Amino acid sequence: MKKVVVGLSGGVDSSVAAYLLKMQGYEVIGLFMKNWHDDSVTISEECPWLEDSNDALIVAEKLGIPFQTVDLSKEYKEKIVDYMFNEYERGRTPNPDVLCNREIKFDVFLKLALQLGADYVATGHYCRKTTVSNADGTETHQLLSGVDGNKDQSYFLCQLSQGQLAKTLFPIGELTKPEVRKIAAENELVTADKKDSQGLCFIGKVRLPDFLQQKLKPKKGIIVEVPSDATPYMKTETVFSNKVDELAYRSRKPEYRLDHGVVVGEHQGAHYFTNGQRKGLDVGGTKEPLFVIATDVTENVIYTGQGKAHPGLYRHTLFVTDEELHWVRPDLSLAIDAKMEVQARIRYRQPLENATLYKVDGGMYVDFVNPQSAITEGQFVAWYLGEELIGSGVIS
Repeated sequence: MKKVVVGLSGGVDSSVAAYLLKMQGYEVIGLFMKNWHDDSVTISEECPWLEDSNDALIVAEKLGIPFQTVDLSKEYKEKIVDYMFNEYERGRTPNPDVLCNREIKFDVFLKLALQLGADYVATGHYCRKTTVSNADGTETHQLLSGVDGNKDQSYFLCQLSQGQLAKTLFPIGELTKPEVRKIAAENELVTADKKDSQGLCFIGKVRLPDFLQQKLKPKKGIIVEVPSDATPYMKTETVFSNKVDELAYRSRKPEYRLDHGVVVGEHQGAHYFTNGQRKGLDVGGTKEPLFVIATDVTENVIYTGQGKAHPGLYRHTLFVTDEELHWVRPDLSLAIDAKMEVQARIRYRQPLENATLYKVDGGMYVDFVNPQSAITEGQFVAWYLGEELIGSGVIS
């Protein structure tokens, strides 16, 4: 009998994942990961980790499977929290959920499960895995979108490797959320009607400025509003000698100066803000809401523009360095000067957009057909062929 360790989070998805595996004949063990001790920055009513661990225990007892809690807070701080602080300090915006999956759930947790004699780990992610046998006897693991388009979580797993996928199961990937809740209710699982968790992976919903202020101190600066006609943007008459030069130009971030606009307010630290952000600016009196179009952490200035259509929010092209380039399917990776038509997204829940990958010396351009709003350094771009996620990278 194959042994599977399930990451029981205290939510309905992982509860049903454990139930399905048991019904399929696996020997199932439930593990709850405690990764955070500082409750001072969490909105406690919405991050009841004690309640979550208790619900996970109740589910394990209901299913008749062994259960234990593991404390991975040391590893979480080193691999996720410290990285987050460093990225925000540099004016970048990390995605802790993607990192959490790569560094904690499918690395530290996976290794722990294998030490317990497990053949696989399983999670309640809405995605699927298929395995193809190759002519040379090896196997290729494919990461596919979840059947439920509203809940597809493949993006959060965009940094997984073939080795990690080989040891992973996604039991609910073929189901929709209503079907998962129905299974939980029919089997009287305590999590059947429980609300989905929100916020940082394993931390919950946090006041992000409070969280960041643990290490990044407030620093008063100015907010500048840039009119739409003062925004540097791609000039249609520009002629380039080759495609790479054009892509390099299109991927450049607009560079703003104080004389591009007018001072409209103050902030407590440019490192607390990210491109596309609307909340937290506390500037009134504008016809349309202000959105962050750029941050300058060196000069501690936030540049903003009115409305979602402000040209400062949009770019067609982004760049990923070789160091930050990851292929879930290494066999599909591009050689220098090669290109590939794909669909891609730069954030969770964003509809897939048509794009072309261009591999160059030092990295790769992702060139979208349609301009993308709030392309942000530090975030992940993921690209797909059909419903298969084949690679990803950190936006430079």
